Amino acid sequence: MGGMAIDDSLGILTRGYGFGAHLWRRTRPDARAVPFRLLGKPALLVRGEEGVDLFYDGSRTRRHGAMPALVQRTLFGVGSVHSLDGAEHRHRKATFVDVAYEDEQVRRLTPFLAEEWSRERDAWLAGGRRSAYDAAVGAIGRAVMRWAGLPGTAAAKTRWAAKLAQVVDGFGVPYSPEYLLAALNRHWSDRHAARLVEAVRGERLHPAAGTALHEWAWHRDQDGALLPPRTAGIELQNSIRPAIAVARFVAFAAKELHDRPEWRRRIAEETVERGSLVDGPVAVAFAQEIRRTAPFVPVLPAWATEDVELDGERVRAGGRVVLDVLGTDTDDRSWSDADRFDPSRWLDVTSWDDVEAVRTFVPHGGADVATGHRCPGEKVAVAALATAVAVLGDPRLEVLDTGLDVDRRRMPTKPASGGRVARRGAATGRSGGCPFHRSAH
Repeated sequence: MGGMAIDDSLGILTRGYGFGAHLWRRTRPDARAVPFRLLGKPALLVRGEEGVDLFYDGSRTRRHGAMPALVQRTLFGVGSVHSLDGAEHRHRKATFVDVAYEDEQVRRLTPFLAEEWSRERDAWLAGGRRSAYDAAVGAIGRAVMRWAGLPGTAAAKTRWAAKLAQVVDGFGVPYSPEYLLAALNRHWSDRHAARLVEAVRGERLHPAAGTALHEWAWHRDQDGALLPPRTAGIELQNSIRPAIAVARFVAFAAKELHDRPEWRRRIAEETVERGSLVDGPVAVAFAQEIRRTAPFVPVLPAWATEDVELDGERVRAGGRVVLDVLGTDTDDRSWSDADRFDPSRWLDVTSWDDVEAVRTFVPHGGADVATGHRCPGEKVAVAALATAVAVLGDPRLEVLDTGLDVDRRRMPTKPASGGRVARRGAATGRSGGCPFHRSAH
């Protein structure tokens, strides 16, 4: 590998979500690893179950420092859990698990999601034209901030959610003014979150125990010291921003529901039968398939801490091991009809243990939540997305045809319009009544 002269770093920016597929063309169709060069160093792109096992093997790889600094500082924040490994990582990760992963915490969030999404649905029925993406930023942002114990009006929560969403939108385009705006929003958010932490410690705010604001304000490191307010505030944001980032999945859900009316009808019927916007099995299955086919990022990097080999390819210690997230989520050897969008594949996966047992399903990372780098906010993400799917399935609403194209070179990406939504018939003057109750049916 040391003799490889071509550096593929620019290809990540120019090919985006097609980067992995481009590299796999260099080798045999069923390969599990392919060598390339990244930022001047030898690297190994890996996929499938074998690739996941290697990438998340903490005895052979480490994540600290593998992510380019431009991404780390803007998206995750300096000193965040994402930059840690070993015992220090496990210690801080435990608080994330307590805050976001436990079923009790997810159950505490779902009423907020139902309430905020109901408001967005009512706004569309009243003639509003916000995109599914913008509605999701507001609805999920307000819900998750209430859940996290944050103070402020609904309008203030919506404004902060929009700033955090822009950080997510701009971190992957360092060549664009959007990256500068993301850096500015990151600076504002870090300062604001640190002030909230200081207000809790100064007893000017009293969030309930178990909320993210309370737990991060009082989190202590392995030596028993409170985190610096800025670091605690960064981790507070890392407890809420991933949920707001689900807005990108919501935009894809709007597109898929537009293209698949049979699934939209199934979801609508389920919502009516259950009388609830949350936890519908069909809506959850649809959400899972969105996550499989439209992951947030195409690849993830780690450092090889020793010489490693996979499928006859090797990278020496100090090189990068890069997991092809999209290539693993759509791997022909791991999935039946891998390229087909089919929510029915999830209808029999009824428990979270079953979801995590699918080792090649890595839209939020892989391996163990408590000890590895799998995102503890994954359950929250699915709850937020499934609630959005239930709302978008409402037969009184329609997703408009325009702007559903996706630029797969941009990271992260979404349908161009964000999925514009309107009251059914509003654009053409047709009746907006519920199709389930029209005489034609």
